[in-house]
Amino acid sequence: MAIPPPRNGAVIRYAYLWREEKERGLIEARKDRPAAVVLAHKDAATGRIVTFVLPITHSPPADLSVVVEIPADAKAHLGLDGERSWIVCDEINRFSWPGYDLRPIPGARPARWEYGMLPRGLYEQAKALFLDCRKRGRAKVADRD
Repeated sequence: MAIPPPRNGAVIRYAYLWREEKERGLIEARKDRPAAVVLAHKDAATGRIVTFVLPITHSPPADLSVVVEIPADAKAHLGLDGERSWIVCDEINRFSWPGYDLRPIPGARPARWEYGMLPRGLYEQAKALFLDCRKRGRAKVADRD
């Protein structure tokens, strides 16, 4: 299956590696999960598409200032489960698209790796929080290349 370029605001199935896992020396994620493409751009020097994804988790956040809760209607639109979920905006995986960590959505026929697009307002909220975390030095980036 040909993989088109990433779209800012897309939710993809991805083998997300938490920064603390990378710091422990892990190179493979423990599990696949939905992740939001918060920023993708072509690097003029290398020609590669640098992609930043934020993890989506069911785990209740310890710090509400770095997460955006996904409303139930947005989760339903994306085909995600009904449990509460948050986009974690201070944890980032950076990789060259498409990389090795895109995963097919379980049970999707035909096979695909993109759930769909976040509603624009939700995407803008997550992006603004991500950029704020980066500006304040709170963003934990795990390079996956």
